[in-house]
Amino acid sequence: MSFPKGFLWGGAVAANQCEGAYLEDGKGLSVPDMLLGGNAKTPRTFLPVTDPNAFYPSHEAIDFYHHYKEDIALFAEMGWNVFRLSINWGRIFPNGDDAEPNEAGLAFYDSVFDECRKYNIEPLVTICHYEIPWAIVTKYHGFLSRETIDLFVRYCETIFTRYKDKVKYWLTFNEINTPLMSLSGGMSNMYSLGLMEDEDINAKDPIKLSDIKSDTQHKWTALHHEFIASALAVKKGHEINPDFMIGNMICHITLYPLTCDPADMLAAQYEDDLKNNLCGDVHVRGEYPSYAKAIWKKQGVDPSFILPGDEEILKEGTVDMYTFSYYMSNCVTTHDDAETTAGNMSLGVKNPYLKASDWGWQIDPIGLRWTLNKIAERYPHLPIMVVENGFGAFDKVEEDGSIHDDYRISYFREHIKAMGEAVEDGVPLIGYTTWGPIDLVSASTGEYAKRYGFIYVDRHDDGTGDFSRSRKDSFWWYKKVCESNGEEL
Repeated sequence: MSFPKGFLWGGAVAANQCEGAYLEDGKGLSVPDMLLGGNAKTPRTFLPVTDPNAFYPSHEAIDFYHHYKEDIALFAEMGWNVFRLSINWGRIFPNGDDAEPNEAGLAFYDSVFDECRKYNIEPLVTICHYEIPWAIVTKYHGFLSRETIDLFVRYCETIFTRYKDKVKYWLTFNEINTPLMSLSGGMSNMYSLGLMEDEDINAKDPIKLSDIKSDTQHKWTALHHEFIASALAVKKGHEINPDFMIGNMICHITLYPLTCDPADMLAAQYEDDLKNNLCGDVHVRGEYPSYAKAIWKKQGVDPSFILPGDEEILKEGTVDMYTFSYYMSNCVTTHDDAETTAGNMSLGVKNPYLKASDWGWQIDPIGLRWTLNKIAERYPHLPIMVVENGFGAFDKVEEDGSIHDDYRISYFREHIKAMGEAVEDGVPLIGYTTWGPIDLVSASTGEYAKRYGFIYVDRHDDGTGDFSRSRKDSFWWYKKVCESNGEEL
């Protein structure tokens, strides 16, 4: 088993989960800055009025803002040649619609990209990773307004122009399909679309994310506006630098029918089309698939949000590569007696053949191979990247400071094997970035205790810790993987 020469190995983070410095150097408030911490048993809550006695994890996160040189040096030590990170929109345009960009924010990312280039690490930049400026939510209701399309494209033009010689690989929207998931209530609409009702925007008390109000028609309208914004950004990026590789990003929850009951087969097909395929089809093929009309009819959606000229924009702004996150798989059934399980932005039916993490996410490396083959067949010849894959776990620090995370190594080993087998199957896979290569704030639970990293960060859910970094056993293992191009597992 071998990976192609020049294969991209690295890791992925999001600004709101790692940077901290949430109002430093002119940055404006972003949606995640309103989210309080939680844990596996206590749901995260939203509070738009800053409470000095509450704990907002993104406000300090792991302080990458002041530790980026140290962190990138550690990434280079592991042998990376790619680093996926996001730009926080609010660092560039603090209110989203400012007359001029914030120079201090632009300069920060200049320094980060320069540090990457110093070690021959390619930046892979997510333009909007659940980081919509809060002012765009309060003034425009996020992407519900077509005005936000123009604001996003202006933001993209600014960073494309500024970093055209430093960044080649770009992704428009992180996990754009999450509003279509099972847990697609207010949480995903707010994260991904900046979509909230006035009643929740002006709330004085904490609100559970699951209780944030969600309107189906508004969701599809805002999602369509993101599709248009993405397509226009792709066009603009290619005008600024024809060598840019600009991709989409899908949260792929692989779905199986629980039984061989034909009704389960049809149910799984519907869920797969809705949750995994529709957004990819629009990005890659430049049009809504035929089954979209049936979905809209079933959900009572009026597609009048598609205006004259929109279909041409989608056709002209198709992506150069397909990227996706993969953590787990779920089952689908029409039978009422099936046991359910938790997951990433999704609830599903438990698969009796799989084990799960402490958070109930089912571990399915074979499913990654299946998914890669499915995507390659659906979109022939399009380069593919796995840009998130990871294992959240409780890590124990020994008295000597060491962390023996064999469970994490085992998870990654099996998934990388599956990728190698997919490459042998003929899949045009060009890269792999693990999620959370350094411990960070969990997006779903808002806790530090759910650790993903090869690098341990001394930061805890009670706000203690000195932010010091240390290497886990998995650090040395992944170093061998990267330096051997996946041959030493």
